[in-house]
Amino acid sequence: MAASFRMQRLAQRSLLSAVPPSRTEARHSLFSTGACIFCQLRPRILAAQPARGLGLTLQTRRPASTSSSTTATETSNQDNNLPDLTNHYTIFRGTLPAGPPPASSFHIPLSDLRREFLRLQNVIHPDKYPPGPAKQRAEALSARVNEAYRTLADPLQRAQYLLREIHGIDVTAEDGATQHALDPETLMEVMEVQETIEDVGAGPEAEETIAALKKENDARVAECVKSLAQAFERGDIEAARQECVRLRFWYSVGEGLREWEPGRTEIRLVH
Repeated sequence: MAASFRMQRLAQRSLLSAVPPSRTEARHSLFSTGACIFCQLRPRILAAQPARGLGLTLQTRRPASTSSSTTATETSNQDNNLPDLTNHYTIFRGTLPAGPPPASSFHIPLSDLRREFLRLQNVIHPDKYPPGPAKQRAEALSARVNEAYRTLADPLQRAQYLLREIHGIDVTAEDGATQHALDPETLMEVMEVQETIEDVGAGPEAEETIAALKKENDARVAECVKSLAQAFERGDIEAARQECVRLRFWYSVGEGLREWEPGRTEIRLVH
């Protein structure tokens, strides 16, 4: 019996030693080592700190780097969007990549020109800048772009610009009437138009006569612009000069016809 009892006790001890410790025993063993919790967790804290520190560094540096890069990109893009002020044609490089004639056509696609003009003004308009030097520069640049657009959009102003700036011929100079006189044939046509207007008077047919004269003058202007374009495109500057002088007179006649009123017997030609 004693031997049997002893064997049972040994078996119980063996079973107890195989059972894992309880949570209380495990927690007690943690505190009973003689080291504080921080000391026990310190290796894990230190191991985790480099990763967290790197993350914070990247988070603080990334916005600064991104902001700097974005600012540089925006500045670069803005500079790329600014026009080249070498001449009127370089300002609208998108519409007129080949430059002035004879490298390109005298005719200009006005819808494309206006589209590029609006895009440029959207970038450089003075209202986009606060008061100060930047706004003053924007005002000067905007005025230059406006001038270039108005000049290139009108055939007569475009021709006068090309003759003056590219070829050194100013048909608008004060002595232009002497140096750039109208040819006799065109002069006779202009005088006939003036005489017709003087004879119109204020009768009921006056407006019909003026309307017919306007239509005839529009046809002369169109034909003159066509000849002017051909002269520039083949590099015949003398022919371009002559056509430009004619066009100036037909523009003046057209302006006088638009200002005509019943009873008016003359038009004032500006040339």
